[in-house]
Amino acid sequence: MTDEKPDETARHRAKMEKRKAVQDAEVASKTIEKKGLLIVNTGPGKGKSTAAFGLALRMVGYGRKVGVVQFIKGAWSTGERVVLEKFGDLVAWHTMGEGFTWETQDKARDIAAAGKAWEKARALMADPEMALVVLDELNIALRYDYLPLDEVVETLKNRRPDLHVVVTGRNAKPELIEAADLVTEMTLVKHHFAAGVKAQEGIEF
Repeated sequence: MTDEKPDETARHRAKMEKRKAVQDAEVASKTIEKKGLLIVNTGPGKGKSTAAFGLALRMVGYGRKVGVVQFIKGAWSTGERVVLEKFGDLVAWHTMGEGFTWETQDKARDIAAAGKAWEKARALMADPEMALVVLDELNIALRYDYLPLDEVVETLKNRRPDLHVVVTGRNAKPELIEAADLVTEMTLVKHHFAAGVKAQEGIEF
């Protein structure tokens, strides 16, 4: 049962009818059926890679091939890698980082690892069967100048028209943001790490 009065019901219906008309007109104004998107997930909040891997899972659900290159994370096991690799040939996963720069403390080594990861990323993007390529924490590699920014941005801009690419990591460069079709900034409001909670299986990895 509801306590809503008939006039309130009528006003709500009229409001929603107007809203639907606006939404329908907005949808009808879009004429591009398909376009490969350059997506950037950045910002200080948690969830940038998580969102990218959710998109990868969605793509695999439609039987489309996905490539993943991790530029910074080391070779430790993660839940997303475990589940996505169960899809066999639909997923090409390459963890090529050696950890964060404060862990390696060797810039030349970090630059070399990033260079190898970028070559792998270029190879995946050149594969005509790939529908989506996730470049996990590429933003961090660019922030520390491990890769030439201009080359990376130009390569991403000139990818084949139907290829979707997701770039993750904090501090996305303005040039990459400008080139992107979709940019989401994760905002940090509250984080359990500040309260002393360590990274947990199934939450952080």
